[in-house]
Amino acid sequence: MEKKTVVVGMSGGVDSSVAALLLKRQGYNVIGLFMKNWEEEGDDGVCTAETDFSDVRRVSSVLDIPYYTVNFSKEYMDRVFKYFLAEYEKGRTPNPDVLCNREIKFGPFKEYAEKLGADYIATGHYCKIEHDGEFHHLMKAKDQNKDQTYFLNQVTQPQLSNVLFPLADLDKSEVRKIAEENGLVTAGKKDSTGICFIGERNFRKFLMEYIPAKEGDIKTYDGRVLGRHYGLMYYTIGQRRGLDIGGQKGDDGRWFVIEKDLENNILYVAHGEEDKLYSKGLIMSGINFMPKMQKEGSFECTAKFRYRQSEQKVAVNLNGDGTARVDFAERQRAITEGQYCVLYSGEYCLGGGVIEKALF
Repeated sequence: MEKKTVVVGMSGGVDSSVAALLLKRQGYNVIGLFMKNWEEEGDDGVCTAETDFSDVRRVSSVLDIPYYTVNFSKEYMDRVFKYFLAEYEKGRTPNPDVLCNREIKFGPFKEYAEKLGADYIATGHYCKIEHDGEFHHLMKAKDQNKDQTYFLNQVTQPQLSNVLFPLADLDKSEVRKIAEENGLVTAGKKDSTGICFIGERNFRKFLMEYIPAKEGDIKTYDGRVLGRHYGLMYYTIGQRRGLDIGGQKGDDGRWFVIEKDLENNILYVAHGEEDKLYSKGLIMSGINFMPKMQKEGSFECTAKFRYRQSEQKVAVNLNGDGTARVDFAERQRAITEGQYCVLYSGEYCLGGGVIEKALF
């Protein structure tokens, strides 16, 4: 029987390295494919593409598998980064990692892998998948602390076909142990954090290179001016740090961002009781359902409104126009426009959508 071919998205990290190792052990014909999604200009950039590709090369040598590299920087610029900038210009807080999965890793990457002869594609994501004929169910990983279904909520059913997630039943500590036992150079490599194209740089400075900053007043609702902001795009609802209005703490605790008034370029803050930050629901758009798309109806489930958050009980009411109202069983703090509301039913990820506004 001829071996099935799996093309593994190899990032130069320990997770994708072990994913490739496990698939080879399972008898697949494994090919490594490294994606370059960002063209760094200048000498101060900290994207680690060259180092990462070097690690892919070394891991592939140990595993004795072929490897290739492909440049998707144009696709990333057009499909992810331009959206990222447009959202910040609107005063919202986007999550480019979610978009990258749909628009790059399970889009052009999958198409390229199929040209290499792939029967399947695989990644080092921590999640499970259940293929049931034409339907593909995305499920939580064994390691709940690393579960990445949140970032895959926008991946479509066709994109999930013929996909394997080898790390589904492993804890992160087990993954590192396997890498170490098999002499993989990535065994002790630090996990990447934050947004790839920014890396360790100052976020505010990076954004200023693309969007002109527009300073304005920091005010309270009663009209008191406390200072100046650097541009509304640099702040998020509920933010406490970096407001630079120290010395005006008041009797009721630290100041926090409560509203961004784009029309008048005012950053509103408050201190003390945080009741104003808590909302009873939200409106979301661009909903991607798994495994079946739904347009109308109501149902109860759980939801996450940011990656590092426990699931919350909600009631979802579909509006028939691709939007939905999500009502919370308990009010939630600092719901952020531009982020994703991701829905769950037990172990299954039901999909999600972009948060358009909080309901108070």
